Amino acid sequence: MPIFAFDKTIFGLINGLTGNWPALDFLGIFLAEYLPYVLTAILTAWLVIDWKKHLKPLATFYLTAIFSRFVVTEIIRYFLPRSRPFIDNEVNLLISHSASNSFPSGHAAFYFALGMAIYLYNKKAGLVFLFAALLTSIARVYVGVHWPTDIIGGVVVGIASAYAIDFLKQKIVKRFEDIGK
Repeated sequence: MPIFAFDKTIFGLINGLTGNWPALDFLGIFLAEYLPYVLTAILTAWLVIDWKKHLKPLATFYLTAIFSRFVVTEIIRYFLPRSRPFIDNEVNLLISHSASNSFPSGHAAFYFALGMAIYLYNKKAGLVFLFAALLTSIARVYVGVHWPTDIIGGVVVGIASAYAIDFLKQKIVKRFEDIGK
């Protein structure tokens, strides 16, 4: 998959900020690497607080995110292989990463699917998770492991996956309700 001028320009603007302010580099690394674990811990705590109420929605949230990241993203990566920015370019790489395909971003796909699934269940909580997914995604460019269009692709995959799973869930629930009548 080609690298577009847009990618190089936006990547250069974002990744070019690294190395100037240690606090910003620390924040970028935290957002890119650790914020996703914080989100997962928050969701797990939500389950523990009232597991009877939240078990089914939480299962849907994670199934949506896993489907987005490990099914849809991997199929796209198989057919549209793309090198990460640090492979053939001079970049400010702040974290170590394998040289795996980068399009679409698995982090963006996973966390936008998770955020959108939560949004479809609870608007306020969903907006918080979508904002955190956005921060994580931009940070992945900042630390040098993704092109901007990798992130855009991951966002599209994640949100589309959440809507697809929600649509299928609604159809299945309706079918079982119809059977029960």
